[in-house]
Amino acid sequence: MLLRTFGLFAIAAALTGAKPAPAPAMDKDNPSCPAAIDWGQAKAMTLMPADVGGKRVLLADGIIDASLPTRLKAAIDADDRIEEIWVKSRGGDARAGNAAGKVIRSYPGMVTRIPKGSTCFSACNFVFMGGDRRFVDPGGIFMVHMFTHTGDRDAIELSVEEGTEETTRLIGEIEQSSAMLASEDNDFLIRMGISRKLLTEIMYKQQAVASTANRSTRYCLNQEEVRKYNVMPMERAE
Repeated sequence: MLLRTFGLFAIAAALTGAKPAPAPAMDKDNPSCPAAIDWGQAKAMTLMPADVGGKRVLLADGIIDASLPTRLKAAIDADDRIEEIWVKSRGGDARAGNAAGKVIRSYPGMVTRIPKGSTCFSACNFVFMGGDRRFVDPGGIFMVHMFTHTGDRDAIELSVEEGTEETTRLIGEIEQSSAMLASEDNDFLIRMGISRKLLTEIMYKQQAVASTANRSTRYCLNQEEVRKYNVMPMERAE
C-alpha cells in the first residue's frame, strides 16, 4: 500500500512539474504564421493513395498546375476506397485550384484535411474548401494572401519604360483580370458554403506586395477563425 501511494505521488509530481511544449517560433514579417513552414514539394502536385490510421487517404502534395483537376478526378475514380484527401501545397494555378475544389465537391461526403505540420496556401485554399467535410488539424496551417497579378515586376518596369499608353494598357489588364478572379472566388465560396467574410475580413485585407514599412503579405487562420468563417464546419452528431 505504501509503495502504491508513493508511486501515485511520484506520478503526480512528474505531471505537475512537466513543462508545456514550447510554442513554435513565429514569422517576424507575418506574425500570425509560424517561421518554419512545410508547404510541400516544389514540383507539380503528386497524388498518392495511402492507408493511414485505418483510413484510405489521397496524399496531395506539391504545386497546383493546370492538369490537377483532371488528374485528381482520375485518382479518385481509380480507388473507390478513398475517403479523405490530405493537402500540402504552396499554391499555384488559381483557376486550377478552383476547378480541383469543384471536382472534390462532386464526391458527396469526401473529406479534405490539412494534417498537423502541413501548410495549405494560396490556390491550395480552394482545393481544400472543395471538401464536403473539412478539417484543419491542430498544427495544420490554412494560410491565405491577397491574390495579385503584379508579381512579374520586370513586365511592369518594361511597360513603364515604353510609356504611358503601355502602362495604362497593363493596368487595365490587371484590373480586369483581378475583378474576374475576385468574382470567381466569391462565387466559389458561396457554392462551397464558406463565409464570404473570409474574403473581405481576411484575404482582401492582406497586402499584395510587401512594403518597406510593412512586410506582411500572409495570414494564418487560427482554430477559432477556421470555424468562424466555416472553413472547418462544425461536425453534426449523427
